Amino acid sequence: MEQQQISAYLLKSGIRPLQKRVKIMSYLVSKRNHPTVDMIYSDLIHEINGLSKTTIYNVLNLFVQSGVALALNIEGNEVRYDADTSTHGHFKCKICSGVIDFRIRQEELPNPMLEGFRVDEHHYYLKGVCSFCVNKIEA
Repeated sequence: MEQQQISAYLLKSGIRPLQKRVKIMSYLVSKRNHPTVDMIYSDLIHEINGLSKTTIYNVLNLFVQSGVALALNIEGNEVRYDADTSTHGHFKCKICSGVIDFRIRQEELPNPMLEGFRVDEHHYYLKGVCSFCVNKIEA
């Protein structure tokens, strides 16, 4: 997505497309690396004047509340962010710590027997060793 498309997307989602917000969303969309706040900060500190981790936290919280990004709590207190809000799962490699998307169909997800409840969110996480790391280990 280009900057103009991201600005229009944010505006359509009820978010004023300020420069820092557009840059952070652009990063999420283009990198697809499920970054932490620290990763975003390290990569964007030289591009955005006056960037702070607090600003990144605030922008990401706004994105999550507005439904344009997901907060992923795959492990412990590490929060990662994803601009892909479609139904999909995440695989975290125990060796390289990479997080990889995988597609799942809504109809294949378990249907919990929670009579009278309304499920608003569901998350599907797997952990193991990614194919790249498996190949490195076996080589």
